Amino acid sequence: MRPLVAEIDLAALRDNYRLAKSLAGSRALAVVKANAYGHGAVACAEALSGLADGFAVACIEEALELRAAGVAAPILLLEGVFDADEYTLCAEQNLWCVVQGEPQLAMLEAASIPAPLTVWLKMDSGMHRAGFAPEAYARAYQRLSASGKVADIVKMSHFARADEPAVPMTHAQAELFDSVCRELPGEESLANSAALIAHPATRRAWSRPGIMLYGANPLPAGPWPALRPVMTLKSRVFGVREIAAGEPLGYGDNFVATRPTRVGLIACGYADGYPRLASTGSPLAVDGVRSRVIGRVSMDMLTVDLTDLPGAGLGSEVELWGNTVQVGEVAAHAGTIAYEVLCNVKRARRVYLG
Repeated sequence: MRPLVAEIDLAALRDNYRLAKSLAGSRALAVVKANAYGHGAVACAEALSGLADGFAVACIEEALELRAAGVAAPILLLEGVFDADEYTLCAEQNLWCVVQGEPQLAMLEAASIPAPLTVWLKMDSGMHRAGFAPEAYARAYQRLSASGKVADIVKMSHFARADEPAVPMTHAQAELFDSVCRELPGEESLANSAALIAHPATRRAWSRPGIMLYGANPLPAGPWPALRPVMTLKSRVFGVREIAAGEPLGYGDNFVATRPTRVGLIACGYADGYPRLASTGSPLAVDGVRSRVIGRVSMDMLTVDLTDLPGAGLGSEVELWGNTVQVGEVAAHAGTIAYEVLCNVKRARRVYLG
């Protein structure tokens, strides 16, 4: 059996959620969209059952998967609905939905639904991706209140640069949100993972921790609370060879040995979700000792420098990321972010611990 395994530490997931909730000082929706950032949405939601105040997903398909698995806690659709009939499903399945623009609002006003919905009304406070403009927000709120289709309205917005603590935009967005919402009743939600950690003033009745639940900190280095990695992506060395100084390795000859080099072959490649751009120099660990990828990452394989690891060889365990090598390090080497790397993990057998 191919030795690529994604170990998912559910105890670490629960610890990270507890940390997020303690920072928030209030309720927190565990964001499990995109298959819980590649970790397995059903398994993660079940592990947080009785602990999380609710869950957030991207769309109704993701929510229905959780309901079919027996997850009974509140579930929020962060993108809202794409079709008027989905409002009926939301009412039947007790799903909460974001309303982020005129088409969704108009569909809800016209919908025939069996019970009123909990709606999270989104403001565009500066990200300019989704949400009602500040000057249109109060009117949208009033229309929802008058529609007869809504039981509760939670006011929300989303930050564009919360992962850059020195940039004042997050503060400006929060101030604008507050100036518009001050006279509108109801609970509020602003903080995602980065804001929850670095911007205490954005903590409201509800927070929406996502990437931090999985042990990746979206912020630059700093005095932030420690998170526990949830996924350890592991494989094994299944081939060893030596190449002489001056010899190339892999596609494109983009690595040329500067000394006699002992090379290990690992069962993992970009088809498994390891980023192709994280080629020579990307960190990994062999039998617990850090080393580096050499050569270009292939579809199903990559190669590691074993020259300074004389005890490593056939069968040696390789940690592609986890506790020894942080996923953020691999992402940075590939010029991307941990969110993308984790979400792209494919083909690895998932083993759930704790």
